[in-house]
Amino acid sequence: MKLAIVGATGMVGCEILAVLQERNFVYSELILVASKKSVGIKKSINNKTVLISSLEEMLVLKPDLALFSAGSEVSKKWAPKLAEQGCKVIDNSSYWRMCSKHKLIIPEINGNQLKQEDMIVANPNCSTIQLLLAIAPIHYKYKIKRIVVSTYQAVTGTGKKALDQLNNEEQEVAGARAYPHPIYRNILPHIDDFEENRYTKEEMKIVNETHKILDKDILITATTVRVPVERGHCESVNLRLSEDFETKEIVNILNNSEGVVVFDNIEKNEYPMPINVSGSDDVYVGRIRRDFSEEKSLNMWVAADNLRKGAATNTVQIAEYMINNKLI
Repeated sequence: MKLAIVGATGMVGCEILAVLQERNFVYSELILVASKKSVGIKKSINNKTVLISSLEEMLVLKPDLALFSAGSEVSKKWAPKLAEQGCKVIDNSSYWRMCSKHKLIIPEINGNQLKQEDMIVANPNCSTIQLLLAIAPIHYKYKIKRIVVSTYQAVTGTGKKALDQLNNEEQEVAGARAYPHPIYRNILPHIDDFEENRYTKEEMKIVNETHKILDKDILITATTVRVPVERGHCESVNLRLSEDFETKEIVNILNNSEGVVVFDNIEKNEYPMPINVSGSDDVYVGRIRRDFSEEKSLNMWVAADNLRKGAATNTVQIAEYMINNKLI
C-alpha cells in the first residue's frame, strides 16, 4: 500500500509520522508531501531517506491512502483529485467535517459508520475528540440533555507560529505574532474568528461536530480559551443528564471505556494536567463530582494531548480501522 502524508513537515504531520512508527503501521511505500519550499528536502524515516514531493508529484505517484494535515484550502482542492484516482483520504482540516456527504469519525465512537464507498473521511476538531471520548459512554447510559464546556487550549493547536510567539515573548525576543495579543503570562478567550452570533468558529465547531457525531438533540454551549501552554488541551465540562446517577457509577463507566483514563484522586492531588498527558494517546478525566446546584448534573475535567489523540493518533486510528475492516 502506498501511503501519502500531506503536510509532512508541519507539527501534526511530524506527529503522524511518529505515531505511524510507534504503531508499526504497514505500508509498501511512503510519499511525503509538503509546500513548494520544502520539495526536494530529504527526511529520514525508519533509517530510509525520503524526498519531500509536491502535490502534483503525489498525483502521479498514485497513493492508496493519504493522510492530510495541510489546511482547508489544500484539502478542498487536492482531496477530491486523489479520491477520483481511487485513493482514500483522511483529512485533518475543518473543510469536510460538516459536509453531509462525508463521515466525521472518532473510531471508538462511530467507526462502524465507515463504508467501502467513503473516499474522504474527516477527522474532528481536537477539542471535540477529547470531549466526546469522555462523555459518549455517559450519554449511552444516562442520555445527556445539556453540555456546558469551557476549554483551555495549548498554543500548538494554532501551529508553529503560535509556539514561536509564546517562546519569543518568554525570552523577550521580537517576532511575528499568531495572536492579536500577547500569550505569555496571559490567556485569550478567543480561538478562531468571531461569528455573527458572537461565538467563535472554534466554539461552534464543538457544538456542530458533537451534534453530527453523538446526538443532534443535545443542548451545548461552549467557551474556548487559549492558554500559555505548549501542548495539551484541558476542558471543564458540566453535564445535565436525563436520569439520576451515582458518581461511582460514572467513574466505573469511564474506567471501562476505550481510550479513557480516570485520573482522579483528590487526596493525593491527582487530576489531569497538560504536563501529565503530553505524549499520551488517551483522554484523561478527573475532578468527577456531582453538581449540587442542578439536579441530575455533574462536573468533570478532561485533558488530552492535542497533537496526539486530538489530531495524529485519531487520524491513524481511522486508517487502521479502515484497513482492518477491508475498507481500503
